[in-house]
Amino acid sequence: MGIVNVNDDSFSGDGSLDSYEIAQQCRAKIAAGADIIDLGAESARTNREAISEEEEVARLLPVLERWQEIVTEVPRRDAEQLNTPVLSINTWRPQVIESVLNSEFGSQIGLINDMSALAYPETLEIMRNSAASLLIMHSVGLPKQDHSHLQWQNVVDEMKQFFTEKLALATAAGIDKNRLVIDPGLDFAKSSSESLQVLQAIDDFSSFGCPVLIPLSRKQFVGDAIGEDEPVERDAGTVACLPSILGLPASIVRVHNVAATWQALKTLIQFNF
Repeated sequence: MGIVNVNDDSFSGDGSLDSYEIAQQCRAKIAAGADIIDLGAESARTNREAISEEEEVARLLPVLERWQEIVTEVPRRDAEQLNTPVLSINTWRPQVIESVLNSEFGSQIGLINDMSALAYPETLEIMRNSAASLLIMHSVGLPKQDHSHLQWQNVVDEMKQFFTEKLALATAAGIDKNRLVIDPGLDFAKSSSESLQVLQAIDDFSSFGCPVLIPLSRKQFVGDAIGEDEPVERDAGTVACLPSILGLPASIVRVHNVAATWQALKTLIQFNF
């Protein structure tokens, strides 16, 4: 999954509000090997005010309008890459989810990446009436708020209980389990040491029978390990984490630097590392 930020305050400094530049970013990441493009119009940074729902939708729609043009012009990197890349929308507010899914371009959206941890019951109703899949990220409280002060008695066990409850809510709402993805939310409401604990126990989450998204890219726990404050300088540290996810069933790795990740995974798999 390649990350594309339709904003001007991304923590990694690679966002843009120019739809042409965003289209070019999407093409480059697909050409580099991305099977999924995760499009987010609002930074998750807690030291930035939330933008309005209307502004978020206004940033997304021009890219959705060009999506078919984007995907039909890009050659695939190899035979294993999806012929048609999946479009994921990274958001957290039901009004935005409903607006993009109900737009004239909504049928192109394959995944809603809900970073609110299903904070809003309306999201389940909207998703029940949609063909798109739903990603449930682990966190607490609402996005755009600082939860770094929280402490967990046993972060892995408490997360497993969280996903048990959230998956039950989703299936009870009529969303087929085959349409659900889970995300451990590394760095969200977790210290670097807790994120590392979760990554080391990541195989535990495959027991839910859903694809597991692994959000490794340029995270704080990577920066702390290598003493690097600048997120854009953490790609080598990100790639070094990849062996920890090899062998997981149906896993997705979410990254900024698709080319480096693709090369590293291909090498690791080819040589049986």
